[in-house]
Amino acid sequence: MVGKRLVSVLPKNYAAVLEAVKTRIRAAQLKAALAVNSELVMLYWHIGREIIERQDKEGWGSKVVERLARDLHKEFPDMGGFSRSNMLYMRAFAEAYPNPSIVQQLVGQIPWGHNVLLLSRVKRPEHRMWYAQATIANGWSRAVLDAQIATHAHRRQGKAITNFKRTLPAERSDLAQQTLKDPYTFEFLNIATDMRERDLELALVGHIQKVLLELGAGFAFVGRQVPLKVGRKDYFLDLLFYHLKLRCYVVVELKMEAFEPEHAGKMNFYLTAVDEQMRHPDDKPSIGLLLCKDNDKLVVEYALRDVAKPIGVAEWRTRLVATLPKNLRGVLPSVKDIERELSE
Repeated sequence: MVGKRLVSVLPKNYAAVLEAVKTRIRAAQLKAALAVNSELVMLYWHIGREIIERQDKEGWGSKVVERLARDLHKEFPDMGGFSRSNMLYMRAFAEAYPNPSIVQQLVGQIPWGHNVLLLSRVKRPEHRMWYAQATIANGWSRAVLDAQIATHAHRRQGKAITNFKRTLPAERSDLAQQTLKDPYTFEFLNIATDMRERDLELALVGHIQKVLLELGAGFAFVGRQVPLKVGRKDYFLDLLFYHLKLRCYVVVELKMEAFEPEHAGKMNFYLTAVDEQMRHPDDKPSIGLLLCKDNDKLVVEYALRDVAKPIGVAEWRTRLVATLPKNLRGVLPSVKDIERELSE
């Protein structure tokens, strides 16, 4: 009875205040988790630095490092992370980043598992920096980071052929250019030789979360086959996105063929229609992205040279195994099978 009376006299705005407090607590928990991660990565860097110095000054060998790992594990059994292999990664980590400020400001902001992945999979320091920055910006999980490394994301970002420098203000053209890549890799798709563009649309929408990861940070999915009525005729956009950083619609048209000049003309028409019918006064002019099975760079440059609207052209790709005849799929060994055999 007393409990009911207390509930009945709660202020009207109690629920809103409760939610606000919950949000603040969650934010504090996230900051605490990030701080703990940063401290852990920094700790591992110091241990790695200590190992390097002792090896240089006192000739420590692998047996001493192995003993250090055992003693630390014995002293801190609940902490974990003090295996011999992880100690060697600590040494490699400190060797890769001799400047502690880089650790504090960049790689210390991503989990240790991500750093181990970068050390083992990415050889060039500038490429590791690129992936670390992209991980922070996009919130990539370790699995997503692994996939981005496997598809050489650092080589593809900003490589789409565009007319942005001519059609967009300087302050937007660089950001828009870096937003697009070439090629786009949709490894999760199984592409049949007789697949139509509509089938490709459905396949992408069916894996929209993975598509958004491949497109990159800032893309929000609006819809597929979005209708536009111009004059007496109905038109339909293959895929429509909104980019939160660019503050504009991004129209994506899919082609199961190589780029043709008329593709640019039709995209220019679509962008005009979207800007007239859908664009809010606060939105920036819409951008078009043509994803083609293949393209000839010179043909694309000629086709975009006098087009008024901002358009980018890139190839889309999928895994090689997806293009195999049906009777061979599943017969040939996968990459994992080959790696497993080589490791035995």
